[in-house]
Amino acid sequence: MNIKSLQLFIHLCESQNFSKTAASMHISPSALSRQIQKLEEEIDQTLFLRDNRSVELTPAAKKLLPVALNIIGEWQNYNAQLSGHDEELKGEIRLFCSVTASYSHLPELLSDFRIQHPFIEFKLSTGDPAQAIEKVLADEVDIAISAQPEQLPARIEFETISEIPLSVIAPGGVSNFAQELQKDKPDWSAIPFIVPESGTARERANAWFKAMKIKPNIYAQVSGHEAIVSMVALGCGVGIAPDVVINNSPVKDKIERLKVASIKPFKLGVCCKRSQLDNPLVKALWEMAHDTYIAP
Repeated sequence: MNIKSLQLFIHLCESQNFSKTAASMHISPSALSRQIQKLEEEIDQTLFLRDNRSVELTPAAKKLLPVALNIIGEWQNYNAQLSGHDEELKGEIRLFCSVTASYSHLPELLSDFRIQHPFIEFKLSTGDPAQAIEKVLADEVDIAISAQPEQLPARIEFETISEIPLSVIAPGGVSNFAQELQKDKPDWSAIPFIVPESGTARERANAWFKAMKIKPNIYAQVSGHEAIVSMVALGCGVGIAPDVVINNSPVKDKIERLKVASIKPFKLGVCCKRSQLDNPLVKALWEMAHDTYIAP
């Protein structure tokens, strides 16, 4: 067991994808596989259940992960002390994102970061992404994953990491408006809509209503996008939600996307107050976001 193999193991636990870990750690997929197999042989345990797309951690891997993180942290601390100076960044970053972003984007962002900066801790809070920029401006958090609004506050720095399409979704099963939806020209005013309460997704929904010349019958305005998909699956109405939320929803098989005019996507990114970029911890995470999502 060596430091390099433990670093590869930690990264693979985070990414749960051999190709992503191989690319990030500058190693061929076959060499990565050999390193993991060697580690499994040393501890006489299977660490990952593999398929063609991803890997799943076994109980042995879950037990080894905190041990490996501790070993890597102690090793880096030892090297810093040995060189006569301690240059490791230490402290806490307060991070905010939606529940969906916490597993759709956050793992990729933090996997390399945790290896490079093992002494930085995170205080993660999740909630309605529409609140992200407000929380940053109010100094409730240091950095957030947020949709880019039409008007970005002057004090906010924003770095795009992804473009998020939106879809109009309907219940896949029985509903009291299913027959209306089957018509060539549905009476949209007779169909209940479930929409985001506020934020960029709500702005996109309002723009779509205007383009479609729909005066919507709003059944519910929801704080947080995840509940929109759930309410649609229950047959409460037709919803408008980001594709990344729909694709990661546990009830995605109970809804269907409607073939209607497209909705303008929005940009997802990391944001912080410009003054926070002078904070070495925030700056380090900001640079990691750029290297992970922006740099070629």
